Amino acid sequence: MKLLLPVDHVVADNLSANAVAHAVNRGQPIPANMMGLDIGPQTIEEYAEEISRARTIVWNGPMGVFEIPAFSKGTFKMAQAVAENAGAISVVGGGDSVAAVHAAGVSDKITHISTGGGASLEFLEGKKLPGVEALTDKK
Repeated sequence: MKLLLPVDHVVADNLSANAVAHAVNRGQPIPANMMGLDIGPQTIEEYAEEISRARTIVWNGPMGVFEIPAFSKGTFKMAQAVAENAGAISVVGGGDSVAAVHAAGVSDKITHISTGGGASLEFLEGKKLPGVEALTDKK
């Protein structure tokens, strides 16, 4: 398993549809009056390539503020990359992630979708969840 970190970010000075955004490469400081609001174009390419080779994909959390079009590209491209990998088992967890795959129009191509992001991760970790335990209790 690889841990990939963003190599660039999309930054802007405000969180609005008309914000002026630009990419900042890793290693460059994000100016104090700016905030990181999405992954950048190089990161999108790198992540999409890795997703295309994956056989199991667990996604928890959007890449950026996808509700604002200027900062949605990373999240929507990742949703498309997951959906295009028909050979993989894909698990998307968390309310924002679920909203993102629906907004991207690819929810029907995801193997499993759960609004319980943290609970999904705990379940995959092997922890016992009270709601699941109650459903499987044979008493």
